[in-house]
Amino acid sequence: MSVELRSNEFISLADIALQKPDLQKAVGSGTRGGYHKRAEAMFEFGDAHGEALRAQAAEAKRRALNKLPELLELAEAKLRENGWGVEWAEDAPAANQLVLDIARRHGVESVIKSKSMLSEELGVNQKMEAAGLRVVETDLGEYIIQLNNETPSHVVAPVMHMTKAEIRDVFVRELAMQPTDDAETMVAFARQRLRQDFLNADMGISGGNFLIAETGSIGLVMNEGNGRFCTSMPPVHIALVGIEKIVETVADYATLTQVLPRSATGQPLSVYTNILNGPGRAHEADGPEHGYVILVDNGRSRIYATDYAEALACIRCGACQNACPVYRSAGGHAYGWIYGGPIGAVLTPLLVGLENAAPLPHASSLCGSCKQVCPVDIDLPRMLLDLRHDLVQSGESARGWDAAMKLWAVGMTSPKRFALGGRAARTGQALLGEYMPGILGNWSEERDFPAFAPKPFRQLWKERETPLSPPTSQREA
Repeated sequence: MSVELRSNEFISLADIALQKPDLQKAVGSGTRGGYHKRAEAMFEFGDAHGEALRAQAAEAKRRALNKLPELLELAEAKLRENGWGVEWAEDAPAANQLVLDIARRHGVESVIKSKSMLSEELGVNQKMEAAGLRVVETDLGEYIIQLNNETPSHVVAPVMHMTKAEIRDVFVRELAMQPTDDAETMVAFARQRLRQDFLNADMGISGGNFLIAETGSIGLVMNEGNGRFCTSMPPVHIALVGIEKIVETVADYATLTQVLPRSATGQPLSVYTNILNGPGRAHEADGPEHGYVILVDNGRSRIYATDYAEALACIRCGACQNACPVYRSAGGHAYGWIYGGPIGAVLTPLLVGLENAAPLPHASSLCGSCKQVCPVDIDLPRMLLDLRHDLVQSGESARGWDAAMKLWAVGMTSPKRFALGGRAARTGQALLGEYMPGILGNWSEERDFPAFAPKPFRQLWKERETPLSPPTSQREA
């Protein structure tokens, strides 16, 4: 796997994130802002219409997933009719090889990319650079993290974890920008630097928010003009699309593009909402000479065959990340791979193996906020619980978990043992104070452990329990 996988280090990575005041400030501000903007955008609909639209969007994705094999066949046929070259990639190595083969076929030396989480998942940049190609990310956030040699920390806002001052320092260090704290000046500087890359690129790579089966079209939703540059100016365009991005009709696409921007950025409509119908035609003023769609599996078929298939309905809006108290504190990089937040805590174990991401299903308070804000109503709390169950069944749960549960069961199945355990706990706390011993100390380091009551409820109930006197009428009788 090209991108370093560190999901089993979630606890230590989260601890590092919690010690960084700038990260806490940036992520806290960004997620709260995104959460409230989404709420305001959905409020414009009114509760009834908003929930009806959400249900319609959820139905569109579930219907597409239920018909996935036949819709993929239809999409392939329609894509070819539109002039696309269509390739299938079973995994990351296959996808990367296809990208390199296409690049070599057309003599490509320089590549520009628009934002694509799938390309991050596959490690496309690393493979192309290793083959000697020059690759430039052109989404502003992706450009910044490429300069800083990082991965995105959020599916919509890649630099969610960075402050303006940190971004300034990256531009000064990597691009010799004159120091400034003015955001508009920094954006203008990046725009000027990227302009020549747009004009000189041999190939553009994009993702695909949706694949429309009935027309053989790629739906792209973005807020920066770089996406249109990447898909229309270079002579070669490759769209990397996960097989789960399929939707059946243009009407379904229209529904989903109403909920996606509202959930992602609080906008009624993204600035650039596109439908790409193939490479440029002879009568058109722009468009690539050659267009390719690479349909990527990379573990999705495996998920599709399980009770977790619902996770494939995700439209990558980031709303669950903005709502999640764990993500708000730990940030995206703590999750140790490409996807963070509740959707990452589900998708990462499913894509890379539960044994390689064992802590992530526990990286949730199960508050349910993620399901509440999801525009396609994915039941993430249910899947997190199911993954925890799978961890226990597979033996991948934390060492000592089984022994602890067995000890707990011993105490809970006997009133005498339960009472004895309560007395032992109160005695132990009297000796230790508010701090817990051993691994439990990780919890009490940051919190005061609540004191046990001097008397348990069972004892208080017994002391208060007195025989009831019969009603007066019965005594007189």
